[in-house]
Amino acid sequence: MPYRVCKIFEVESGHMLSKHPDRCRFPHGHSRRIEIVVSAESLDANDMVCDFKALKLAIGDFVDQFDHSLAVNSDDALTETLQSVAGARVIVFENVDPTTEVLARHIHDHLKTVFASGRTYCDERGNKYELRNDLKVERVRVWETSSSWAEYSG
Repeated sequence: MPYRVCKIFEVESGHMLSKHPDRCRFPHGHSRRIEIVVSAESLDANDMVCDFKALKLAIGDFVDQFDHSLAVNSDDALTETLQSVAGARVIVFENVDPTTEVLARHIHDHLKTVFASGRTYCDERGNKYELRNDLKVERVRVWETSSSWAEYSG
């Protein structure tokens, strides 16, 4: 696809990797940077792949759920205890450790579903922003640290 845009989100999030042999099996956090690259064969009526505001409206709440949350594997023995303490701030991944790779795929798959619907979003002022159903999620890159990232391109 000839046109690409990238929208970046940042969240403070934690996870526990129950399959990890060392310290990552304990709760710990990261300042994550999430890069979402979207492409299209042609530009829309506003001469854009899509408005960056449309991307924010489409995925912002989904990404925000990870902010100050703890992602865990459903198989971890502590999952129920953590949920009883932190409720919705615990995000459970079914039968898989919430690694940075898994998180990138999770965000990619969600956005792909959003694009398939070809929705129009409204902001707080009533302005309308269209996400065409011909947009493609090229990749989602999630930075775990300033020197380490994982990427999923479906």
